[in-house]
Amino acid sequence: MSVKIRLARRGRRKLAIYDVVVADARAPRDGRFIEKIGSYNPNTNPASININNERALKWLLNGAQPTDTVKAMLSYRGVMLKKHLQIGVLKGAITQEVADAKFEAWSNDKDTKIAGKAEGISAAKADVRKKAFDAETAKNQARLDTIKAREDEQKALLAAAEAANNPAPAPVEEEVVAAEEAPVAEAPAAEEAPVAEAPAVEEAPVAEAPVVEEAPVAEAPAAKEAPEAKAPAAEEKAPEAGEDEAKA
Repeated sequence: MSVKIRLARRGRRKLAIYDVVVADARAPRDGRFIEKIGSYNPNTNPASININNERALKWLLNGAQPTDTVKAMLSYRGVMLKKHLQIGVLKGAITQEVADAKFEAWSNDKDTKIAGKAEGISAAKADVRKKAFDAETAKNQARLDTIKAREDEQKALLAAAEAANNPAPAPVEEEVVAAEEAPVAEAPAAEEAPVAEAPAVEEAPVAEAPVVEEAPVAEAPAAKEAPEAKAPAAEEKAPEAGEDEAKA
């Protein structure tokens, strides 16, 4: 009988997962199989391929024929290259050590490429998420700007209404109040010039006037009193006049 290595579908609708099986070519796709050697999940990026390379190589060397999809998967995993090298070892073209070294070098190079591809996919996903986030942020910012513009417009309308209801005072009064409130600039204090002191004037000695000796007052001799005589009044007046002259 002919044996094939093929996929057997399982999983739910639109999220299918496949098993890599070794089955009789006459059996239906999802029917009986001889051995399950791996799985394949195309829903991830990159796709997840898990295959038992040793069992797959054994079945290939025993004559099992893979389908096109499974053959691509085996090439991706290096099983087909290992089969080619093993046939060369069996024919004596190369030694087992050389075959193992070639496969090891190819495997390392393949792992590096896979890692780089995975990093590129991750970076692309991150870039897509960042662009989506930036677009959403810009959209939200535009909404906020629109709401703020409406609020500013409403505030302006309210301020205009309040200004209409409460007119502002005359500008003249405002100028007067502003003039009163303006601080008076203080003039810088003028420095007092030092007062030159006048030289002290020496007081001239006051010349003392000679003391004038007072002349002795000559006392007039007392007039002898005339004997009182009974005379008429007219006669008495005469001597009084004479006394006044004497006193003068």
